[in-house]
Amino acid sequence: MTAQRWILAAAIAIGTGYAWLSGAFVGAGSSSEPPQASASQALQAPEAPQAPQAPNGLEKATFASGCFWCTEADFDKVTGVISTTSGYTGGRTPNPTYRQVSSGGTGHAEAVEVVYDPRIVTYDALLDHYWKNVDPFTANRQFCDVGSQYRPEIIVHNAEQRRAAEASKATLQKRFGGQPIVVAVTDAGVFYPAEEYHQDYYQKNSAQYRFYRYGCGRDARLEAIWGS
Repeated sequence: MTAQRWILAAAIAIGTGYAWLSGAFVGAGSSSEPPQASASQALQAPEAPQAPQAPNGLEKATFASGCFWCTEADFDKVTGVISTTSGYTGGRTPNPTYRQVSSGGTGHAEAVEVVYDPRIVTYDALLDHYWKNVDPFTANRQFCDVGSQYRPEIIVHNAEQRRAAEASKATLQKRFGGQPIVVAVTDAGVFYPAEEYHQDYYQKNSAQYRFYRYGCGRDARLEAIWGS
């Protein structure tokens, strides 16, 4: 094959991969959008889905670090994390869909709600894990994903979490000196769980997830910031 054909083949592969990862094939073979409502159903406001509650003895933390597939996969590795839920928070539109959020028009961020056992893992340890899995210098973008829906945020549920998050951010700012840490610390609002096909996406679609994570340059950028 000539060099020109190799270049063309590579361009087609990259273009197809980008369409695949940006959602063109997400949920292929199954319905990724709810069925059309009847006229009478359309007059009724849909109920907002309920995020899972933390059972007694467990606590909740919420983090945004770009694509929630990756954030969920990162926190599932932590001993003491009981569950992770991908979803949307911080926006204006009630009960948003993935298509609405990914268009950037709802004000939501892709985020992950973490239920954890504080007897096994502390909130400070979760913060440390968060920092090692986010680009703290880039607002409204993480890795190859661009837009306010991919903004990095630490979403706090109480005053103690805010104190810990602000302290960890200040410590990190001292470490990096003149490079501003742009990760916001915000109060938790309504959290809308994402569609079922997004939950545990890295397990359900492992090949596509690995292709996305590598192609997005996430791990290469993290290693450049934090080391191997």
